[in-house]
Amino acid sequence: MVIVLLLSALGSYAQFRTEKDLLGEKQIPADAYYGVQTARALENFPVSGVKTNFYPDYVRAYAMVKLAAARANADVGRMKKERLEAIEKACLAVMDGKYHDQFLVDLYQGGAGTSANMNANEVLANIALEMSGHKKGEYQFIEPHDDLNMGQSTNDVYPTAIKVALLLHNDKLIKEAEALSASFHKKGEEFKNLLKMGRTEGQDAVPMTLGQEFHAFGNQLDAEITALRKAESFLCEQNMGATAIGTGITATPGYAEKVAVHLAQITGKPIVMSKDLIAATSSQQGFVIYSSALKSLAITVSKISSDLIFLTSGPRTGIFEINLPALQPGSSIMPGKVNPVMPELMNLVCFKAIGNDLTVTLAAHSGLLQLNAYEPVEAIAIMESQALFYKSFPLFRTQCIDGITANEDVLKRNIERSVGIVTALNPVLGYEKTTELAKEALETNKGILELIREKKLLTEDQIKKLLDPAAMTGQIK
Repeated sequence: MVIVLLLSALGSYAQFRTEKDLLGEKQIPADAYYGVQTARALENFPVSGVKTNFYPDYVRAYAMVKLAAARANADVGRMKKERLEAIEKACLAVMDGKYHDQFLVDLYQGGAGTSANMNANEVLANIALEMSGHKKGEYQFIEPHDDLNMGQSTNDVYPTAIKVALLLHNDKLIKEAEALSASFHKKGEEFKNLLKMGRTEGQDAVPMTLGQEFHAFGNQLDAEITALRKAESFLCEQNMGATAIGTGITATPGYAEKVAVHLAQITGKPIVMSKDLIAATSSQQGFVIYSSALKSLAITVSKISSDLIFLTSGPRTGIFEINLPALQPGSSIMPGKVNPVMPELMNLVCFKAIGNDLTVTLAAHSGLLQLNAYEPVEAIAIMESQALFYKSFPLFRTQCIDGITANEDVLKRNIERSVGIVTALNPVLGYEKTTELAKEALETNKGILELIREKKLLTEDQIKKLLDPAAMTGQIK
């Protein structure tokens, strides 16, 4: 019986290893690549359930930063070759998508990102140890602080990792935004000969084509893509080498310059070292400007989505100039109802992105002195907005925009009955006379052309020249 109990105790002990930090010892699962500080964070911050590895590119970003740091430390003669090689292998494995299940810290965390940084340090150290023939936790060979955090602080690693992740996500976002824009432009070409009435303030204005309307949607998106590219440049300025507050304490001279060069090579982005590391460590400008670009994108996409909802309203008592693909029944009580669910989805995404930008604003201006402790919620807000966009844009494109059709009879009827074409008569008849015509047309329910002919205000040749709707759209000169 004693032997059985002893074997049981030994088996239980073998399932854990003991690690310690300034708060004391802690039992860590033997198969875990993370260490004591990660374990404490798992206990202290079980908040959202959304962990670092929810965004794979965010995990890759940490590996990229740590790889650049290790190479820079080797360049300045501080890191030994054999340790660099082990760390390189670990970082490349994580960049390749391995070991992501070990990046477990909740995105909501106190400490300005220290737990996320230590999670990366511990996991990469233990991967490197194992790849070098050592056991996890044998930190006398490769240590999370001394080696993986060499010449670094959470205060430069964490914001840099966030920026790298945002850059990687921005590539995905721009790719999907470009595809969505192309879809709108394709519809613009398809509908280029379909005349319709333009509207201002919800009222009939002047003629245009449905193609012009859809090309305008695409061009608005193109402008937002340009803004995203410009905003990205503010994420390329990083503060690696700043360490705690920007003075570079514990970093070797020359390291800061080297790490920026390596990070640019690893990421393929034009990353540069900030001119003032103290300013860069406390400033949130990059996050604020990029978040603002996301907000602008949200406003544009929401406006387009609402326009589509308006244009497809009906079918019998609304505008009903276009048809959206019917994706699912629209009511649990009203038979035959089909809702514009994809534009509605996009509005939900846009509303959230706009709210996330306010979160970034509040967090950015709430930092104190040489550090902003609220960077974690900025990262959460911006990455969420990016992911919502690059995941929903393909759905919006393939399940909505690509399948839009025009109701040509409705478009034609609206053109013929609209009072808006009277605007073209201003140069000939004057504003006062054309206003009288418009008023009479509305009161008598007659068309503008009908009244002009009754009153013999213009010849047929003049009518043809002045009131040709196609000419008024600017497509015929």
